[in-house]
Amino acid sequence: MENKYEVVKALIKEQLARGNIKPGEKLPSIRSASKLWDCSKNTAIRAYQELEKEHLIYSVPKSGYYAVLRPRHARKSETGWVDFTSATPDADAMPYKDFQHCLNRAIELYADQLFAYSDPQGFFTLRRALEKHLAHSRIFAPPSQICVVSGAQQALHLLASMPFPNGKSAVLVEQPTFHGMLRSLELLGVMALGIERTMAGIDLDELERHFRNNHIKFFYTVPRFHNPLGASYSEEQKKHIARLAAQYDVYIVEDDFLADMDANAKADPIYSYDQTGRVIYVKSFSKIMLPGLRLASVVLPASLTETFRLYKASCDSSTAALSQAALELYLSSGMYDHHAALVREKYRLRIQKLGECANSWLPPKVRLQVPSGGIFATMAIPDGIQPDDLITALHAQQVRVVSTEQHYLRLFPRTRGLRFSIIQTDQAKIEKGMHIVAETVANLLKRQKAGGQHVIHWV
Repeated sequence: MENKYEVVKALIKEQLARGNIKPGEKLPSIRSASKLWDCSKNTAIRAYQELEKEHLIYSVPKSGYYAVLRPRHARKSETGWVDFTSATPDADAMPYKDFQHCLNRAIELYADQLFAYSDPQGFFTLRRALEKHLAHSRIFAPPSQICVVSGAQQALHLLASMPFPNGKSAVLVEQPTFHGMLRSLELLGVMALGIERTMAGIDLDELERHFRNNHIKFFYTVPRFHNPLGASYSEEQKKHIARLAAQYDVYIVEDDFLADMDANAKADPIYSYDQTGRVIYVKSFSKIMLPGLRLASVVLPASLTETFRLYKASCDSSTAALSQAALELYLSSGMYDHHAALVREKYRLRIQKLGECANSWLPPKVRLQVPSGGIFATMAIPDGIQPDDLITALHAQQVRVVSTEQHYLRLFPRTRGLRFSIIQTDQAKIEKGMHIVAETVANLLKRQKAGGQHVIHWV
């Protein structure tokens, strides 16, 4: 049988959720609440205290209790949609309760540090926790070479803008590649060169020609579960890249943003094969934890640490202290590893379903090569079908897909394709969406073969 305070608490939560009690609005006083819900004052106090623990209301001394809950607005327009475009983590896969506990505990433990500027390189205790965490992935580095940044994008932007010990200035990028890096290079006016990346990797002889003949400061690469291809380098390819970097004094910026999605414990990063301090390792925590916390780590060669620290300090002084303290607790408690395993399995089943559907339903002319893990895959569009036509036809059927156009340098030859992300879907939506994709592509191919014109009306 429920306690009376639990009944009162449930009634108040219902009113908060419905918006009957609006954010910032004062709740009934304890005396009024006891009359309103026919309970004792102690019961009303207990209900309010429990709601305050859940951060749904807050108290103001000598004033009363106030609502802080923001009502959830149902996204009615999204009902029925299949979204293959988003790279934002599934809200249902986020560890809200666990991380809330870490935030509360961090406030208790680090109250004296949360309201002052911290080290631009990050909390030392967090960097020590990151040292242990990264060692599991064969990233061995002392805290002095680890920097905490406000998201991986900040790290990439700073690396693109700062000088390197090799005195070189151009940046080599895979084509296609992460559009956020391309945006930073363009905004900074950095000379960017491209090298083709396919599901099989890159031409290592061409990579060597670039390293030998061009003024390459660093080569930016996403070796594991590439964005947008979804592909990963082989062990031999990673070793070869590390050897070339040492031979030609070129740095490697290794963006391992989906490291935690890899079920293969033997899939080591390029960093683990670096013998000469030429690899910079960037790891984001956004795909496992709450992306709004803006947390990532960078492992730097000793030759770059001070320069990076200077540029980081001039950018934002320091990364948010509360987020850092909470991440330290989340890592040290084992919560991160536990949650990563759950998310990894969830996304593995989704990417597996995408591959099964693609193999079963797509026309023979259409290739969607799906990796064994990660969140991305790219579908090559057959000649005769315009990407915009296909995207618009799918949008009209409540399926969102996005072109790979934004993943290329302006003048680099490109393969026409669509990027598929499974992160905001589930297996049922993937099956539904791929049915529609397969039927739509097949219809466009039939019209093409018949020589008819198909006019797409923009929606």
